[in-house]
Amino acid sequence: MGSSSDYIHIVMVPFMAHGHLIPFLALAKQIHHQTGFNIAIANTPLNIQYLRSTLRGNPIPGIHFLELHFNSSDHGLPPNTENTENLSLDLIGKFFASSFYLKTPFYNLLKDIVKKQCTPPVCVIADVFFGWAVDVANSLNTINIAFSTGGAYGTLAYVSLWTNLPHRRTDNAEFNVPGFPDRCKFHVSQLHDFLRKADGTDLWSKFMQPQILSSLKSFGWLCNTVEEIEPFGLDLLRKYIKSPVWSIGPLLPKSWLINSSASVRQHAGKEPGTSPEKCVQWLDMHSDDSVLYISFGSQNTISPSNMMELATGLEKAGKPFVWVIRPPLGFDLKAEFKPEWLPEGFEDRMSRNNQGLLVKNWAPQLEILSHRSTGAFLSHCGWNSTMESLSQGVKIIGWPLVAEQAYNSKMLVEEMGVAVELTRGVRSSISSDKVKEVVEMVMGKEGKGRDMKRKAQEIAEHIMAAVEDEGNEKGSSIKALDDFVSTIATARK
Repeated sequence: MGSSSDYIHIVMVPFMAHGHLIPFLALAKQIHHQTGFNIAIANTPLNIQYLRSTLRGNPIPGIHFLELHFNSSDHGLPPNTENTENLSLDLIGKFFASSFYLKTPFYNLLKDIVKKQCTPPVCVIADVFFGWAVDVANSLNTINIAFSTGGAYGTLAYVSLWTNLPHRRTDNAEFNVPGFPDRCKFHVSQLHDFLRKADGTDLWSKFMQPQILSSLKSFGWLCNTVEEIEPFGLDLLRKYIKSPVWSIGPLLPKSWLINSSASVRQHAGKEPGTSPEKCVQWLDMHSDDSVLYISFGSQNTISPSNMMELATGLEKAGKPFVWVIRPPLGFDLKAEFKPEWLPEGFEDRMSRNNQGLLVKNWAPQLEILSHRSTGAFLSHCGWNSTMESLSQGVKIIGWPLVAEQAYNSKMLVEEMGVAVELTRGVRSSISSDKVKEVVEMVMGKEGKGRDMKRKAQEIAEHIMAAVEDEGNEKGSSIKALDDFVSTIATARK
């Protein structure tokens, strides 16, 4: 296992979505930093270009990017469609199905690596959605490790719901999910439409079921979580998949975790709609834990009527807020934001009295969450955002929209006690009065708001301790990565 500059120790293959590409790159950095291993990340040309752009012209020796041939037009998709960014819902299923066709180019790439270095890489680390990587790795005398970019609880829910479709076996709105105890009943409203309608013969089932079932045959799993914050979810996941699971999160910039004032600007490779300096200056004007941060992730938005009610509710609550805002459902997310989507004069009033800062398109989320004045996060509960929030001890108002977000929200409410759910799904409707009530409760310094803050701060301390790597004091996530590396070093056939 020498580490000469051209020997590739690990080959990674993430799913083609920014919420997967970024954690894979973060994992590559972490493994390289801790071991000196050379790591290759394989993906389609435009995604490789995106990953390079996030490094801002500072390539990391030891992390290589390798291109896989992919022509979206061959799969009935618009030209140059290589990730889920800005892809309409009706094309997402087709895009997932098309990703299977990376199997052959990935096999050829891996075969070339084996031929060049006369020995296989130590392992392949593949996305859970790429179950086909298990066969590819085995055929070339190495092992596959599945990497879940989500948390343990959400990952198990996603895996079990798709492979078992338990909601199809009952007429009840609530039902049990294999792998979870009876007390953890799930509700049909927590399932995305694709899953709710799945019957095993549809496009989604035909992709998800074989890919997830194949991933379950991986040598082991890596999970972007922390042992101490998800003991329950990790225990359930390990019992269900019966393979090693290493919790190696949070995959966040180390400098920021240790010193939250460190600059981590544009770490997702995007230009902010408002300068980070302006966001920080605005936050500086407000008192500790007084500001509500609102963002639904880089690819989601809400309906026009809900946008109007949310704005009205925020104004009624009177709490300061930073809102990352995009055009509502039914409009081009990349289009210019129109004032008519908000109550008349809303932006002017919020700006005049310093109650609200509206940020168009994208905001410097890490800087906002780590600021002393940020008290809560109204979030879609995507796992990357959830970990960023928890690492700073920021409590959450959940509004899950797609994917495994509703399972994350359920866990944050029921197991961690750091969240309250405002509503769920893209088709739900909210009232401004409900917004006012929930915001006031969560932002409150007494009762429920105080309890949530205390629990969020305890979780932040666990997260900080997990990445401790000073002298003999190693945190659980550092130890888990060490154990992962020593295990794979001796596991190859």
